[in-house]
Amino acid sequence: MECPLAIDVLMHHRESRRPSSTGHLINRIIPASGHHVYHHDRRPDRASIVRPGKTLWILHPLGEPLPADQAPGDLQILLLDGSWGEAADMKREVEGWGRRVSLPMTGRSRYWLRAQQGEGQFSTMEALLFLLAALGLKTEHDQLRLQLELHVFAGLCTRGNKTLIADFLSESPLREAMPDLLRRLQPQSPVEKRALQLRLAERLAAGTDVST
Repeated sequence: MECPLAIDVLMHHRESRRPSSTGHLINRIIPASGHHVYHHDRRPDRASIVRPGKTLWILHPLGEPLPADQAPGDLQILLLDGSWGEAADMKREVEGWGRRVSLPMTGRSRYWLRAQQGEGQFSTMEALLFLLAALGLKTEHDQLRLQLELHVFAGLCTRGNKTLIADFLSESPLREAMPDLLRRLQPQSPVEKRALQLRLAERLAAGTDVST
């Protein structure tokens, strides 16, 4: 997909080896985005990351509130991809490069591939999704959200937890957007398929809070 924002991902070297990384996913989905790997013994090169003629925002929870009335085409967004501690290290290295900005992120993460995701904790791609929504880029937000949902769903399928898959799908836009693909990604015996369908139907009928 294309996006009016200039997007760069500064990824901690440990995160670069994690196949579930949403930083890798951003770079695959948005080919124009930049990918940079951070090492403790090699400082990131500002000249190779900061794009001339753009206003740089560094997304981080300890930043200032989202500025108003900023044209998306004028912005470069730097995403710090890693654990909380790893992101803190990277933040110190890029301090002063641009404007550190926080986002009004609330609710529960849909990134169910890591145990630490909980209330108020979000993946790198989810931070980008919040930003796209705040800037009024609905088409780009919706396209990217589907890809995140697909990424998480495929990861859950490889783990084989049918109950967790059903819970995830009960609130996922994938059910309407990609029903045929979902069926192909879930090779099951007839008995397993029926059990999953019943489980999903029960969760939907009960209006169960899947965060519990």
